Amino acid sequence: MHCFSNILNDDYIFLLTDDTGMLQHSKFSLPDPEHGYVTEDNARALIMALMLYEKYKKKKYLNLVYRYASFLLNAQNENGRFKNFMRYDRKWLEEEGTEDCFGRCLWALGFALSNLHTPNGVKQGLLYMLNRAMPHVTVLNSPRSKAYCIIGLAHLEGGNISRLIFETAQTLCRQYDEYRDGEWKWFENVLTYGNYVLPWSLIKAYRVTGENKFLEVAIESLEFLNGITFRKEYFKPIGCHGWLAKGANPAEFDEQPVEACEGLLTCLEAYEATNQRSYLQKAIKCYEWYAGFNSKGVCLIDTECGGCYDGLTKEGINMNMGAESLISYVISYIKISDFIQAAHR
Repeated sequence: MHCFSNILNDDYIFLLTDDTGMLQHSKFSLPDPEHGYVTEDNARALIMALMLYEKYKKKKYLNLVYRYASFLLNAQNENGRFKNFMRYDRKWLEEEGTEDCFGRCLWALGFALSNLHTPNGVKQGLLYMLNRAMPHVTVLNSPRSKAYCIIGLAHLEGGNISRLIFETAQTLCRQYDEYRDGEWKWFENVLTYGNYVLPWSLIKAYRVTGENKFLEVAIESLEFLNGITFRKEYFKPIGCHGWLAKGANPAEFDEQPVEACEGLLTCLEAYEATNQRSYLQKAIKCYEWYAGFNSKGVCLIDTECGGCYDGLTKEGINMNMGAESLISYVISYIKISDFIQAAHR
């Protein structure tokens, strides 16, 4: 069942990345130019590339940092927001992407600006982008976009940033108080995609500001979410074909790799904030989801090329291997392996 090795196969990262950025989709293990690129994938790829360079110190990963950061620079529009969809011929399909795209870009900018291995010249370019984007944080409506922004800004220092984190986290808590109802402990009347970033961001906000309310809401909502997504033996994210509406049952499929990654990152954050070992155990289960400890008992990693399949369907594996899946797997691999290595020092 277990398909991991101690050595990361990075071949597919370079197969899926060209001189523009990381392509969005594939047909099986063939990168598919038809669907072009998306900014939010390249934002998360920037985080991945920095994590790879920090861990392995290889110049090829630093080259990726430049590639993905340059993509973000090209994606930012005159207003400081970000376009998302680009065709293979480098033509943008829109003037402005979603708020969630904006939030993921802020996550990447904050992470990369705070990373000791980001070249100084790159940092100056990232700071230029961040300064143009910052005025938009206070007018966001999407709770996930707010959450990604908090996660990114929590990497940075400064009184103004701390205040912005505090105020943004307060809006999430107010939304939580509005929708929380009896056994339903969540920010909306439905659980959809990217659920874990909401409690994750509030743990981050607590660690920056020391506001206990943020941790209380984070842990209560995280326990509610974990009660839905963890079986005794394995992690099972809510399926994207139907999600989970209040009072209903969670959709069984499709299970997507990004959910395992964000579940892992959230549970590790909760472990560091509370020192409760159960969160570390859950983070490991999220990681093992990729390896076959899942509802289908099948490995999602193509050991031949290093790609990650796009999820679990009712019939089995979705054999395509897109950017989001690959990035989610690689970030999970690096994060959990570094965490376990540090624990054994």
